[in-house]
Parts: sequence; C-alpha cells; structure tokens
Amino acid sequence: MAYRDNTAERTTITRNLRDMENPLGNVYETIVVLSKRSNQINSELNEELSQKLDEFASTTDNLEEIFENREQIEVSRFYERLPKPGAIAIQELELDTLFWRQPETEEN
Repeated sequence: MAYRDNTAERTTITRNLRDMENPLGNVYETIVVLSKRSNQINSELNEELSQKLDEFASTTDNLEEIFENREQIEVSRFYERLPKPGAIAIQELELDTLFWRQPETEEN
C-alpha cells in the first residue's frame, strides 16, 4: 500500500462523534469498521517491516558480533514516523476511500 505518501495526522486529535456517524448512520458500526480497517493496515505494515528487516538478519548469534547497522536503523525510524493505523483508517473514512459491506442487509 502507499502509506508512505499518507497525509494522516501524526498526533492525536479530538474528533466529533457526530461527524463519524453519518456514513453508516450508527457511530458504533463506524467504530467497528474503523477498528477492523486499522487492524488490516497494522498487519500490512508489520508484514512489510518484517520483510525489510529480514534483509538485515545476521546468520550468527554471537553477542560480540552484534553491530550497529545504519540502514536498519533508518528503516525502523521511517516506520516509527508513519501515522498510526487508526489515523490512516479515519482519513480513509473522511476521504470516502474506505469500502465496506454489510452482509445482513445484502441478504434482505
């Protein structure tokens, strides 16, 4: 995913719950959708980070040979600076790029 170019808030901001209930008509359903989406984003970011850090894995387990790898530190810092998955999910909701289905209403 293109989380690198994301412009979501990097700090915590207060949101109005009345603004969040409009897409689904129910604030609780909106929160469930946002939590599921943020879990998806979090797992994608963790998978991507672990793949990049596996490139730096050492083959020896000797504590004396552990050294500082600048590239590995930069990759870790980059992922630490990214917005939190919850903020990305909220931004997707605000921009109407978040898609979800409600199976119980589709059956009727």
